[in-house]
Amino acid sequence: MSKRIIAIILAVLILTALVGCGGKKRQIVQLTLSTEDSEAILNAAGIMLPDVETTAAAGTTIKYHHYIDSFHNYSEDEILHTGYWTFKNKYNCEVEWIETTWSDQSSDLANLILSSNPPDFTKAWETSFPYPYINRLYAPAGDYIDYNDPLWAGMKYYSDTYFTVGDKAFFFLTDVQNNSLMLYNRRIFTEYGFDDPAELYYNNEWTWDVMLDMAMDFSDSDEGRYAFNGWHTDSTFLSSTGTFPVLLDPESGTFYSNIDDPRLERAAQVLMDINKNDLGFPHWNNGWALNYGNEGGGMREGMTLFAMGPSYILDEIISKEEEEMRFGSMDDGEVMVVPLPRDPNGDGEYYIDSMPVGYCLIKDANNPEGVALLASCERFKVVDPTVIRIDERQKMEVLGWSEEMLTMWNHMYDVANSHNTIVQYSGLDKVSKYYGDMISFNNWKNPSTWAELKEKNRDALDFSLSELNAEMEAYASEIE
Repeated sequence: MSKRIIAIILAVLILTALVGCGGKKRQIVQLTLSTEDSEAILNAAGIMLPDVETTAAAGTTIKYHHYIDSFHNYSEDEILHTGYWTFKNKYNCEVEWIETTWSDQSSDLANLILSSNPPDFTKAWETSFPYPYINRLYAPAGDYIDYNDPLWAGMKYYSDTYFTVGDKAFFFLTDVQNNSLMLYNRRIFTEYGFDDPAELYYNNEWTWDVMLDMAMDFSDSDEGRYAFNGWHTDSTFLSSTGTFPVLLDPESGTFYSNIDDPRLERAAQVLMDINKNDLGFPHWNNGWALNYGNEGGGMREGMTLFAMGPSYILDEIISKEEEEMRFGSMDDGEVMVVPLPRDPNGDGEYYIDSMPVGYCLIKDANNPEGVALLASCERFKVVDPTVIRIDERQKMEVLGWSEEMLTMWNHMYDVANSHNTIVQYSGLDKVSKYYGDMISFNNWKNPSTWAELKEKNRDALDFSLSELNAEMEAYASEIE
C-alpha cells in the first residue's frame, strides 16, 4: 500500500488536533521497593530476562500513548508497577507518557503518525483488535517477540487463538486476566439478610435466579436504590453464558455471528427482567444525576448492591482511598469480589471472559525493541514467584485487600485461564452499530426481545462481518 493511501486512511480518522491536555501537570512521586524486595527481583531477573550487557534497548526511552499513566506514581499511597521498576532499575530504561484522552486517543495517534512523531506503544485491550491494525494505527508485534521462548510460551495458545492474523502475532501479550466480576459490600448483604455471594459460589449455588431475587428485594427506584450500577452491566452479564454474539474462528481467522445460540436468549430474558423491574441504574435516561460518578458508585452508601462490569473497575484503582470512597471499608472487610452467577439451565459451569494484558506496538514506532524489553519485564513479573508475592503483598498492604478477597481474585484468574476461556471482541467498530444493539439491554427504557433484535439486525450484522473479514484478509496479505 502506498504512503499516500495510508496517509488518506489516517487523515480520515483525524477529528481534532492534539492541543494539550490542559490543567496543571502532575508531579511524579518516585516510589521504591524495600532493599530486600529490590535485591530479590534483581537476583531472580537474571534467570529469564535478557542480559543487560547485550540488550540493545538498555538505556533507552520508550513513548507510551494512553489516557492513563499506569507506570509512574503521583501519590505515596499507590501501587508500584514492578514490571516498570525492573525495566527502569535493571536496564536503566524509561517510559515517557504521551497523554491523550479516552475519546481522542485514535485521532490524536493518527495526528502523531502523520506528523512523523509516533509514540512507541499503548496498552492492549480486547478492543485493540482488529480495527486499529486495519486502520494502520498499530503494527504487529510478531517480529519482536518469540512465543516459543520459555518466558513467553504460556501466552502462545491465547495469542495464536485470539489475536493472530496469518502468521503474525499482534500483541506483546504478557498475561491473561479475568475480564468480568461482581463487586459487593458485605455490610449491605448482612443488613438485608442476604446470603453471601462468595459462600454461594463456593457451594455451587450462585445462580442467575438467586441474583435476581436479591436484586428485586433490594431495589427501589423511588428511593434511588438500584441493584446494578454500571455502564457495562449488559455486556458483562452476557459473558456468564460462556459465549458472545460475535466470535472469531481461529482456524480461518474470520469473525462470525453467533446470535442464534440459546444461551444468549436465556441471558437476554434476565436482562429484560432487570430493565422491566428498574433493577439497574438508567444511565442513558438520567445521565449522571444518581450515578455517584463511577461504576459501582453508591455502594458505600447502601444505594447500590452490585458493581457488575469489567475487571478494570477494581484492578485499575490505585489507592485505598479511591476504593473506600466507592465501595466501602477495606479495613472492616466490607468489600468482596465474586464471579458472575451461572445459568441455572446451563451446563453447570461458571464462565469468566478473558482479557489480554500487554501492549500494542504503534505503527512506525522508533523503539520497538524497547517495547519488547518492557513487555519481557512485565511478563517476568507474571511468572516469577518472587515478583508475584510482592505484587500480591502490595494489594493487601497498599490497597487493603483481605486474604479472602485476594484468594477469590486468584481463583477467578485461574478460571479465566482455563478451558472456559472466552473473549469478547467489543471493539468491532463498523460492526458495533448492529452488534451493540445486542449487548445494551439495561441502557434502554423499552428494550426489544432477543427475537426482535435478531430479526432487526441479522442481515446487516452478517453483511458488516463479511466486510470486516474481507478487510482482515487484505490486511493479512499486506503484512506477509
